[in-house]
Amino acid sequence: MEVKLWNDKREREMYENFAELFAIIKATEKLEKAYVRDIISPAEYEPECQKLIAHFKTLASTLKDTVPSIERFHDTYKMDCPAALNRLVTSGVPATVEHRAAAAMAATTSAAIVAECVQSFITAMDSLKLNMVAVDPMREWIARLSKMRAADELTEQQARQLHFDLESSYNSFMAVLPTTGT
Repeated sequence: MEVKLWNDKREREMYENFAELFAIIKATEKLEKAYVRDIISPAEYEPECQKLIAHFKTLASTLKDTVPSIERFHDTYKMDCPAALNRLVTSGVPATVEHRAAAAMAATTSAAIVAECVQSFITAMDSLKLNMVAVDPMREWIARLSKMRAADELTEQQARQLHFDLESSYNSFMAVLPTTGT
């Protein structure tokens, strides 16, 4: 006895698309697990993952009327592929791309903090060069100045020493920063 899975060409196409969607989800799950277990390198993982994501998006848009919810499809066929759902439905990009973006954001934040520190050093040194030696605007820079009154001014020798200390601190600060390519 022969069992027919479809009655017409349209139904046959639908089941073939379901099989393709099922295969993409399963393949993505296996790929994610292989990457997490370091079985494949990031260089091998990324193009394969991008290919699966592209195929998934194309097929999902084709099936949007037949399969309105990928999660429901996943549950209906008891697929148990949480990593694939995350990659295909939630994230939509390979893990390597996702992590690169996070690292770039952290680097941008670090660069902004470094720039702010450098700006503070330069402002303090420029203030001394412009003979701005009143204690009140400089109070935030050196704890030692807090022993002085706001109306006090630094002597030429104190201003010179403070400038030297700031410049030395600035140079030490710059020396500990990672350089490009490190």
